[in-house]
Amino acid sequence: MHISEILRTNRPSFSFEFFPPKNEAASAELFHSIQHLKELRPSYVSVTYGAGGSTRQLTQDLVVRLQKEAQLDIVSHLTCIGATRNEVKEILERYEHNGIQNIMALHGDPPKNAGVFSTVPNGFEHAADLVAFIRENFPRMGIGVAGFPEGHPATPNRLKEIDYLKAKVDAGADYICTQLFFDNRDFYDFRDRCVLAGITIPIIAGIMPITTRKGLSRMAELALGARFPARLLRALSRAEDDVYVQNVGVHWATEQVRDLIDHDVPGIHFYTLNKSKATIQIYQSLGVSNSDSLRGKPGTPFTT
Repeated sequence: MHISEILRTNRPSFSFEFFPPKNEAASAELFHSIQHLKELRPSYVSVTYGAGGSTRQLTQDLVVRLQKEAQLDIVSHLTCIGATRNEVKEILERYEHNGIQNIMALHGDPPKNAGVFSTVPNGFEHAADLVAFIRENFPRMGIGVAGFPEGHPATPNRLKEIDYLKAKVDAGADYICTQLFFDNRDFYDFRDRCVLAGITIPIIAGIMPITTRKGLSRMAELALGARFPARLLRALSRAEDDVYVQNVGVHWATEQVRDLIDHDVPGIHFYTLNKSKATIQIYQSLGVSNSDSLRGKPGTPFTT
């Protein structure tokens, strides 16, 4: 299903993000999580790329497998880094052949310790260029782009940041999915600034519950610029171990989701880290068993 139709018929939408497993054990764990999360009837799921396109083939294989075996609507990440236009075209042709209708178009992160990383010949310099390429050559594809409520770490000028986002929208993006955040006020301010810039496409809120102290440190590294409110850190400091850390993290994320829904957000995107427990707990804490109950309408279970 095209992303525009998904967002129109599933409001608010509820979606999950996975990353490609690198071995058989991780693959088994991922599909175990997917079987549990399918019961929540997500509007769609997305699959990430590694830094520098390092998981390109793994991503493609997982996307195609999920499409065939899990019968889920898939959004595949696609990045500019390390890819020529011909390579991107081949990937998109494979997706189109396998019924994949939606892409998350990103600039992407360079490989670790890459130093100054330049655009490959016949590649894409900016995410807006990738969006324009997809829109021109694969006009039936749904296209999502990234937004940063707390600011893009590579663009300290917040005015230019919105200009760059507007360029991606003008190039043909259908919706924006945000980086994770922990204070909804940052999301609402970002949404208001988008409106002022003339950006009117749906903005989906990205949520990642904290489940371990190690995970908190990893979030701080991966989501550069992420702001951890003092109230959240104070609650985490009282947690005796990771069991209590997860309880705090799930409660915090649940309150974020509840407030976002109350403020008419068009969608919630859960960064799952390939696990199901925390996301399921959030649904249970909201007093529902699946996303259709959250929308207030009956659902249709998936088949396998």
